[in-house]
Amino acid sequence: MRLMALRSRMERPRPASPAPDPTPPAEPDFVPIAVEPDAVESAGGWTRRRLRMAEALWGEGFLAPGGPDAVLRLAASLGLTAASSLLLLGVGSGGPTLRLAGDLGVWVRGYESDPYLAAMAARRIQRAGVALAKRATVEHWTPAHPGFPRRAFHHALTVEALRTDRPEDILAALAQAVRPGGQIALLETVAPASLDPADRAVAAWLRLDPASASLPDPARVVRVLERLGFTIRLAEDVSARHMRQAVGGWRRLLRELDAERPDAPHAAVLVAEAELWLRRIRLMRAGRIRMMRWIAIGREAAA
Repeated sequence: MRLMALRSRMERPRPASPAPDPTPPAEPDFVPIAVEPDAVESAGGWTRRRLRMAEALWGEGFLAPGGPDAVLRLAASLGLTAASSLLLLGVGSGGPTLRLAGDLGVWVRGYESDPYLAAMAARRIQRAGVALAKRATVEHWTPAHPGFPRRAFHHALTVEALRTDRPEDILAALAQAVRPGGQIALLETVAPASLDPADRAVAAWLRLDPASASLPDPARVVRVLERLGFTIRLAEDVSARHMRQAVGGWRRLLRELDAERPDAPHAAVLVAEAELWLRRIRLMRAGRIRMMRWIAIGREAAA
């Protein structure tokens, strides 16, 4: 993956600078570059610099590997058309909502738990024009108290929205929001076994990505959906694809850095994000976390 190359490249001096220390640390602990701090805009730790960097990696409006392809692939499993209404949980900075409404013509009502990201997504939709704004809306929601319009949607789709101690509450709210026979699609990072925050590898990752401290248990997700009357028609471990997409994004970035080196503030953000992804991928390769995709279909209304 060569994410370690990013740190050495950021710390490589310009031609007029003194020679670097010839003894780099053995462990990839990524000493932060000392710069003026970037103002944190959200409870999720997003700053303006970090958001711009994430979108440079994954695509405008997207905050994770795969970008629009991952969302459209998941949506294709639902058979969405211009006549479909969709509850989208986890809109990020607006990319998923815009692509589903713009590319497929779906009527999308999006929800985002981070107020900063929700506001940005809403502004993006408004800038996209009146026609698209009629088909797509974004609202803020609270995972601890999920509540959506009852029987208002043909289908529902979540993107990394179950990171909570009680995912069953969110799944129950989604089940009530879709119409009889509707489908729920999930794309979620999961932990097959409880993550031990005392473990050094886990603690180092959670320090950079604290929202992942409450990853759902995949077996628990399946049990809850079945108890709610849904049949699991697809359960797929997409970890390998997710890691390939992550590596691809960082390789593209490293190539771009060959042509244009970022300034110190942006370099600090890049180094921190590189460490986050390096540690995440290590845990995923070890099977301690996974990326799962589910499609569940509900019972039809009684005759």
